[in-house]
Amino acid sequence: MNEHIVKVLEAKFITHDVKRFVVEKPNGFDFIPGQATEVSINLPEWKTQRRPFTFTNLRESNYLEFMIKLYNDHEGVTNKLGKTNAGAEIILHDVFGAIQYKGPGVFIAAGSGITPFISIFRELYKHNLIKGNRLIYANKTSEDIIMGAELQKMLKNNFVNVLTRENTIGFIGKRIDRNFLIENIVDFSQRFYVCGPDDFVKDITKYLVDLGADFDSLVFEK
Repeated sequence: MNEHIVKVLEAKFITHDVKRFVVEKPNGFDFIPGQATEVSINLPEWKTQRRPFTFTNLRESNYLEFMIKLYNDHEGVTNKLGKTNAGAEIILHDVFGAIQYKGPGVFIAAGSGITPFISIFRELYKHNLIKGNRLIYANKTSEDIIMGAELQKMLKNNFVNVLTRENTIGFIGKRIDRNFLIENIVDFSQRFYVCGPDDFVKDITKYLVDLGADFDSLVFEK
């Protein structure tokens, strides 16, 4: 098992509860866009407290980047990361993850489930390969959207914003359920990428298969 102690180079909030961390990239360190690593904080009482976070930077970047949703309702790792700033150290562990790009399709994300897709979209956009992909992204309110302006720039009309607790012009104010998928997806024989809370992934993948999608064409963290 590999461990890399790296320094935090930059830490700042990008939404009211999501913080972007830029950290050193160890020599030879590599990942496939969509993958993640377990992270712990390099302090005596926190070293063994690991949590999985997805890389959001371009693969060839000379740094690593994470966009981490913070939960302040208990004294956990993300709460501590909310108080962690440039100069601190974190520990990276092995790279893992089943989410990676396998061809054009529909990406369906909820909340911080967008993070593995950010790295994928950035890679595709950089190499002019993003055409043919579509994103349906659900959040509670417009304030919760992570990297909305960049996603809009990359995907243009293929970026569908869904807000479950807010009705705003330009956004669809409803939940992503079976009826939503029927109304918004014409072809269920294409590839689908799904990421979000466990129940969201479970429900969406079930709806997709029920509506005719091939289970083997679904890409999600199993």
